[in-house]
This record gives sequence, structure tokens and C-alpha cells, in this order.
Amino acid sequence: MPEPRQKPAIVIIGHEYRGAMVEELTKRYAADYEIVAPTTMLEVVDRLKGLGADRRPIALVACEFFADGQKATHVFAKIQKFVPTARRLVIIPAAQFRGSVGQMHDSLANGSIDGYLMLPQGPRDEEFHTAVSDLLSDWGSSVNLSEIEGTRLVADGPSADLSRIRDFLDRMGMPNTTFRADSETGREVVALAPDGAELPLVHNTQVGVVVSRPTNADLGEMLYSPTLDLADGEAFDFVVVGAGPAGLGAAVYAASEGLNTLVLDSGPIGGQAGTSSMIRNYLGFPRGISGMRLTQRARSQAIRFGARFMIGRAVTGFVPGSDGAAHVLQLGEQQIPTSTVLIATGVDYRRLGVEAIEEFVGRGVSYGAATSTAREMKQKPVFVVGGGNSAGQAAVHLSRFAESVTILIRRPSLAETMSDYLIREILGNPRIRVRPCTTVVDGGGDGHLQWLRLRDLNTHEEEQVAAKGLYLLLGAEPTCGWLPADVAKDARGFVLTGADTPWQSWQGGRPPEPFATTVPGVFAAGDIRCGSMKRVAAASGEGSAVIPLVHARLAELAGERSPV
Repeated sequence: MPEPRQKPAIVIIGHEYRGAMVEELTKRYAADYEIVAPTTMLEVVDRLKGLGADRRPIALVACEFFADGQKATHVFAKIQKFVPTARRLVIIPAAQFRGSVGQMHDSLANGSIDGYLMLPQGPRDEEFHTAVSDLLSDWGSSVNLSEIEGTRLVADGPSADLSRIRDFLDRMGMPNTTFRADSETGREVVALAPDGAELPLVHNTQVGVVVSRPTNADLGEMLYSPTLDLADGEAFDFVVVGAGPAGLGAAVYAASEGLNTLVLDSGPIGGQAGTSSMIRNYLGFPRGISGMRLTQRARSQAIRFGARFMIGRAVTGFVPGSDGAAHVLQLGEQQIPTSTVLIATGVDYRRLGVEAIEEFVGRGVSYGAATSTAREMKQKPVFVVGGGNSAGQAAVHLSRFAESVTILIRRPSLAETMSDYLIREILGNPRIRVRPCTTVVDGGGDGHLQWLRLRDLNTHEEEQVAAKGLYLLLGAEPTCGWLPADVAKDARGFVLTGADTPWQSWQGGRPPEPFATTVPGVFAAGDIRCGSMKRVAAASGEGSAVIPLVHARLAELAGERSPV
């Protein structure tokens, strides 16, 4: 086990209510955090500098609404450089709460604070502490190094394989620690590996298994034993292909209504949404929630109702049933029969198409948000390519670590492609810059990305810039190449449903039901569906809306199979 690290700090800044804040936070958090409460602004700066010099992580800064004659937002602006990754909480006395709400709303919108709460008026204010715990949990999962060694990874440096493995584990909520092969732990794991095993190695300490360069299927089997045993003649009522918001929404509702449900995914839980560092516009989460935590909660919810999951297993083929026979999904040599299917595989990010950049994937270049690499960008120049919400969320998260974050877009502005709340947060963040009408045409470095060449699409002028990180979140490519031609798709490969299906497939002059495809009993939802809204809430809603259609299809099949 690694030696215990120093306790992270919670810094309290206050004046009139400083004592009450210290008392409230000490009684709940002093066992796991060092409570630091300077008495003056000069001491605040000195203590923050000292914590930085000691490399003591700062998890939370809680500031009174008025501290030393200054508003909390002004205090945070002054100390931001000392606490770039800490969560920023404003604590407001009851007498000042009503008059401060408007200002706090604006501060949340522009990203200058992470939350505001009323100072508890009595003991056991669980709503207050739930909010504080959420902020600390968010900090711990996205910033702090794991206190639990968990799964051991051994590598001799960055690589595409290591990046993929770490991303898989992080998105599944699995603690993991990376060691160099020549370290004491690295040598121990190498000794346990089979002869000739290549790096990176993955050591599951719970069962003692060491796997060399594991695929996603290997990781799923190592961590979750996804082997599926089907009884003779057993067929599922409903199989969901894709464990993003649409697939998870469908799985929760299907399993809760008693359907025999299976969820398949070639990667970790969550799809693209699972890579989002913070989703702030999802109903019911006013303080926001990371994509990983949202989708893992949905997975747990579906499992509670009886849904089964096979993670890291890619569907390789699909044979539609006819005349009431079961559809068959193929996973390599394994076949899974089912009465109904939901296609919810979502989309992948498009490749940049610059050969020189592809050589640095896993070594400074990432497709997707890759939040597991954000800590490695500390005090480095970083670039994000893309104008959607995922790109905006990635830029905001990276700005907590990087020296600077530059968003590159081909359009003149973000307004057409990004939600307003994210645009306001980006414009209010001094570390983030937006470069419109710009594209990446080249890049290079010595073993790791060091520079990019950018082209202005208006003037065609090119500029070489220093870059240690490049995050590519470009558009969308459908991920359903395993579907046969029976399931109609548009020219780009997105699945057609409802009235968008070819008229030749309509029955009695009427199109299929919404979310139904050209194959009876096969449905589509989420980003893979042609014409869908590319938002997490919309995808989960579509997934749940499919379930009445599944019930109708099952009833139809039961009628067809009933004896005359």
C-alpha cells in the first residue's frame, strides 16, 4: 500500500461569522481534512502560499459573503492563482441570504464560484452538509490523487494503450495508480506477469491477476466477470446495445417493469456523456454532476431492478428474426437471442485527419475529454478542438490545471453549437481563450506533443504555437457498423426511425412508431438516431420513451405465439 498522503485542506475565510463556519466544518470534516482558518487577508495569502510550498492539496475554500470588508467573489478573484483546483463555496448568513441570491446566480453562471449555501441555523443541517460533501466528492474524483491504490498499472511512459486503460477505469469509478516499470511496485507487478508480457500491465490486486495490454473486453472480464450464462432456450425480453444516457434510461425503466433486460457496451459505462467533467444543465442536479457519476448511478439503479450488464464487449453482428422468431445479437462466437433490441450506441468523435497528430495519441493528444489526463496538464498550454458542450466542459475542467486553454473552432463563434451557460462560464474564465475560424494542420514533439501549427481559415496564415495537450472533440461519427441493411440508415450512417424511415417500409401507408426502425422489435434512441437532440437529458428521455413500444411488441409476439 502507498504511504498515506498529507490531509487535504479546507480553508475558511471569514470575519463576523468565521467562528461559526469553523465550528460547523470542523465537527464534520476534521478527521479527513485539515481545517485552516486564517484571521486576516494577509494571513490568508501567507497560509495559501505555505500550503502550496508543502504541496498540500486544497480541496475547498469556504468564504463568508463579506470577508474583511470584501465580497467573497472579490476574495476568490484575488486568491485564484493559489487555489486553481479547489472548490469555491460562499457561505451566507441568513440575514444576508435574500439580498445576495441574484449576485450568487450571476457568479455561478460565469464560473467564479462553485456553490453558495446559507450558514446553518441549527445542528444537523444535512442539506448544508450534503452540498459540501458533493463539492468535496467532485474535487476528490477529478483532482485529488486516489488514496486507494486499487488496480495497479505499470508502464514505461505515456501511450495510447495506457490512456485508454486509465480512461476505462476512471469512467467505471475504479481507483487505480500508475507506476513506472523500474519502481519497486512496478518490478513486483512485472514479476507476477507471464514471461514476455508487454507493457502496460494491469494488476487487479483483489484477485491477483496481471494482464498485458488488456483490451476493453479483458478489462471488463477482469473487473466484472461479465460471462453470461444463458439457460437452454432462454431469450431476453429486451437487449440494449450502448450504455450511454439513452441505453441506461431504457434499462432502468425496462428492468423496473419486470422485463428480462441486458445491456451491452464495447467500452465503459456512460458513452460520451461519461467523459464530461461536469454537467450543469441536467434536471435535478443544481450544483451539477460529472458524467461518470451520473451514469454510474444510473447503472446501479438499473442493476437494482434486475438488469444485467456486459461491459467491454462489442457487438459484432445482428441477425433480425422473422415471423416472430427472436433477433440474435452476435458477440464474437457468443449469440444472444432477444425479442426486442434498442440501438443506443451513440457516436464517436471524428478523427482530425492530420497524420502527424495521430502519432501523439496517448502522448499529449486525446480524443474526448480524457479527464484522467487533466492533472498532467498542470501549468502547461492546452488546446481543445470543438465547439459543442463536451468541448466547453472539457475546457472549463482543464482550466483548473493548465496555464492556458485555447478553444479552436471552425465557426465564427460558439453561439450556434454550445449552450449559453457554458459560453458565459468560458467568457468569464481568464484562463480560457476562444480562437474562431481556426484549424490544426500539423503538430510534433520529441516523444510527446510539444507544438501545433494552426491555420486561420479566413486569411490562410499559419502560426506555430507551444502546446503540451490537445483534446479533440470533433462532431460525431455513428457507431453501428454491425447493423445489417435491413435496419435503414441515412447517408451518414445514423439510424432512421418513425416517419423518417423509407416509405417503402411503411405498413398500411403508415410509418413505424417514433423510435421504431424498419425492423419490427428494433428501436433506436439517443445520438445514434437520425434527427435526435444531442443532449444528455434528451437521450435519457428517448430511452425511457421506447419502453411502451417494447411492451407493445412483446404483447404482439405473445399474441402471435398463443395457441389458436
